[in-house]
Amino acid sequence: MSILPNKNELGFFEIRLESIGGLGANLAGKMLAEAGVLGLGLNGSNFSSYGSEKKGTPVKSFIRFCEPGTAIRDHSPIEQPHVVGVFHEALYKTISVVSGLNAGGIVLVNTARDFDDVKSDLKLEYGTLAIVDALTIAVEEKTKVNTAMLGALFRICDFLDPDAMRKVIRKTFEKKYPHLVEPNLRTFDRGYNEVRFKTYEVPAEAEGKAFTRPFPMLGYHTQELGGVITAQANSILKDLSGSRQGFLPEFQQEKCINCAACDNVCPDYCFVWEEGEDKKGRKQMFLKGIDYQYCKGCLKCVEACPTDALSDLREMMGYADENRVKQNFPYVAGGNF
Repeated sequence: MSILPNKNELGFFEIRLESIGGLGANLAGKMLAEAGVLGLGLNGSNFSSYGSEKKGTPVKSFIRFCEPGTAIRDHSPIEQPHVVGVFHEALYKTISVVSGLNAGGIVLVNTARDFDDVKSDLKLEYGTLAIVDALTIAVEEKTKVNTAMLGALFRICDFLDPDAMRKVIRKTFEKKYPHLVEPNLRTFDRGYNEVRFKTYEVPAEAEGKAFTRPFPMLGYHTQELGGVITAQANSILKDLSGSRQGFLPEFQQEKCINCAACDNVCPDYCFVWEEGEDKKGRKQMFLKGIDYQYCKGCLKCVEACPTDALSDLREMMGYADENRVKQNFPYVAGGNF
């Protein structure tokens, strides 16, 4: 008797993970496939899709499962998944992470926000939304987001055996990083137990709705003049929000001594200064704030700050835009810099 809850016309149960480089989605996909193959005897495959293979760039990981008697001869990207896992909310800005999700599908999101807010940003019309605060779990357990997401995915894919994944976690870490085995097991269990669900009713007309392949925002006919790339981490807008892994430096001006230690270590010139006078009337540069548009959340400034003027802050949607202090770059011949 079949143990897969749903299958497409080829006999596959398909999962797509949407992430950015550095959050471990590639490894999570490998471990998920391994647990299904070795733990349950399913046929399975996994591969990932990514561009420049650098921290902060979009990553997709694809996992297929099928019954032992079915061969996997399809190695194309998964366009109509049964489950989608979203590791980073900034991905909403550039791609439709829920594209192709069928009416009975489930989308899992790493977030600390409410269901309805996430649904609105996802442009999710119907289906089941699962949320888990994987970042908080990872910070508290001193691990990574991917293990908490794996725990939540195993709760969603209840045909998989959690004990099989626990064995994979031990196998993955025990040789090189034995001290990380127990924290990752705790992270996995917390993801499994702390994920929450909400189902939005599927209208009758959506059941037989045909799949429409989404077109890229900037393709052959829609590309801007000069071939401008507007995706995160490589953009005319220099929007690095997709590179941040959940934290920003928070600036408290009243505690700042304007020593410029933060500016010395910032790789992206995020700090905005203005000229003023000290108490004795001498000219001095004062730190005005942070231009979060250029900040990739490396937090080197927090480590360098000799006071408590800079601290790490869990990023919430809209915080960077509301608290951004814009740079006033001078105009020079040839353009703005």
